Amino acid sequence: MGRVTARRPVLRIRDGAVSSRPDTLVAEEPLEIRLNGKPLAITMRTPGDDFALAAGFLVSEGVLGTADELANIVYCAGAQDDGANTYNVVDVRLAPGVEVPDITLERNVYTTSSCGLCGKASLDAVRTTARWSPAGSGPGGITPETLALLPDRLRAAQRVFDRTGGLHAAGLFSAGGELLDLREDVGRHNAVDKIVGRALQQGLLPLADSILMVSGRASFELAQKAVMAGIPVLAAVSAPSSLAVDLAEESGLTLVGFLRGSSMNIYAGAHRLALPVEAR
Repeated sequence: MGRVTARRPVLRIRDGAVSSRPDTLVAEEPLEIRLNGKPLAITMRTPGDDFALAAGFLVSEGVLGTADELANIVYCAGAQDDGANTYNVVDVRLAPGVEVPDITLERNVYTTSSCGLCGKASLDAVRTTARWSPAGSGPGGITPETLALLPDRLRAAQRVFDRTGGLHAAGLFSAGGELLDLREDVGRHNAVDKIVGRALQQGLLPLADSILMVSGRASFELAQKAVMAGIPVLAAVSAPSSLAVDLAEESGLTLVGFLRGSSMNIYAGAHRLALPVEAR
């Protein structure tokens, strides 16, 4: 797994018995994202898929929308005292003619593994204008039975979680429940950015016929990332926030929370689901 995991000594107590042994932990390191050479954001992430993470972050910020708007992404700087590159700094270069946004906006561009991008100057600044609207697009006739399959399929594909127990996951599924891509990270927002960034690099945006399944809760930020990528359905194993529901209702996003087995809550966009007539 390389830098994805790390080994640390741990003192274990089990039924009164004390032992010492190494434990496998998920790695967490800072990643500085630069845009055309200028610092833009720092996020705490699990190393791996760094270029996709940076690209996906810029999709959610409204900077990128298509692969031809991206010139290249490279590692740079970030050298240790011994001269070795830390691979914790990436520079995203936009293609000629692509407008460079004002990165001096009054917002905090430090992100954490728990909350993602925090401290924007105002709610209006967060509601970035999406290039694609989920409203009127996306699959229809999705059955609750199909949705019920997603958490187990997501969990079964989490290889690093099996070793550490400390990772979030984001999975991209087809309308029929087929797993198309999965990324893991200490931050669920990073896992989503890695999914979206890979899709951008492959020229697949908007992801108009897909379902995004995330571990944990559905925050406003995750709903925004889904909308910005043209994803029409967002499902989470835990609760959404009130602002996530508001955004889903305004944008036409189908938002599913507390998806656990055959139980789930539909907070917005129920028109995409094949429900019994009496439930409509």
